[in-house]
Amino acid sequence: MTTTIARTNTTLRLRYLTFSGISAALIYLLTAYVHVPTGAGYTHAGDGLVFMTACLLPTPYAAAAGAVGGALADGLSGFLIWLPATVVIKAVTTLFFTSKGDKILVPRNIIALLPSLVLCVCGYSLYQGIVMTDSISSAGIAAAFGQTPAYCIQTAASAVLFLFMGAALDRMKFRQKFLPHDKKHPR
Repeated sequence: MTTTIARTNTTLRLRYLTFSGISAALIYLLTAYVHVPTGAGYTHAGDGLVFMTACLLPTPYAAAAGAVGGALADGLSGFLIWLPATVVIKAVTTLFFTSKGDKILVPRNIIALLPSLVLCVCGYSLYQGIVMTDSISSAGIAAAFGQTPAYCIQTAASAVLFLFMGAALDRMKFRQKFLPHDKKHPR
């Protein structure tokens, strides 16, 4: 009996790890290759996959997938300067969502889109206004917050992608079939 439980837990962890790697790769691809350049980087829909991953996997796996996928996109696309902010912002974004239960589109995950927007706007704007200007000045921070419309478009496009994917995967009962809820690793 103990061997069966250990094997089941190992299988579940391996499934989570595999899905995390696939998610990180998809986040990278959607972020790096499906984007629109803006004045301070680019706007993309890759966050939609960060949101989705956070709804499908336990927090440590989701945070790692979001951080690695986003970091790869920044690092390999020539936007290395954004990498530190991306790692933190994508990992923290996953904390707003839950992977409990059998459905993706639950009230908490829909509401989580709002703090994700705030984190994206404030996180990247403060990073740009402080770190990229090498000083703390109100003018630098105010100028950085001028990118707010681009960040809002990015999060809105990602939210639309997330909502469509979530509805489709919920209809397919994806979570119950491929990523069963693990009682030992609840969120």
